[in-house]
Amino acid sequence: MTTRSETAEAFRITVAVRSDDLDVNGHVRGPAYLAYGDHARWACLAAAGVDPERLRAQHDVGPVNLETTIRFHRELRPLDQVEVTCAFLWGDGKTSRVVQELRAPDGTLVAEVESVSGLLDLTRRRLVADPARYWREMATHPELLGL
Repeated sequence: MTTRSETAEAFRITVAVRSDDLDVNGHVRGPAYLAYGDHARWACLAAAGVDPERLRAQHDVGPVNLETTIRFHRELRPLDQVEVTCAFLWGDGKTSRVVQELRAPDGTLVAEVESVSGLLDLTRRRLVADPARYWREMATHPELLGL
């Protein structure tokens, strides 16, 4: 798996902690961290100019998430805001990796989310080779996707 350019800036979005994100102890539930990561990935794709409907219409492919790992470092609490980054890592195979950091407003790392994903051929039900090629073709700002 190749890495992003050291000069490339990761996409960033700020998400507010909602009351329904909290567990009985008053801190953010694990699934909410996943939702923050998902939201940031979709926002990054939108900012890059990728339209998933166009991707499907033109190539009959769609994004799939194959694996997600969360590493918790600090808790988030009610009324917190969290900045979520997205950095796409591309290799030569059928998958890519998205590395995300969730940070408190003071810059403290609260969690890391790492996902492995691919593009699924919706007819054959198999991953396509070279998914970066499809994303690059669709994106108006491919640099946001590390391309």
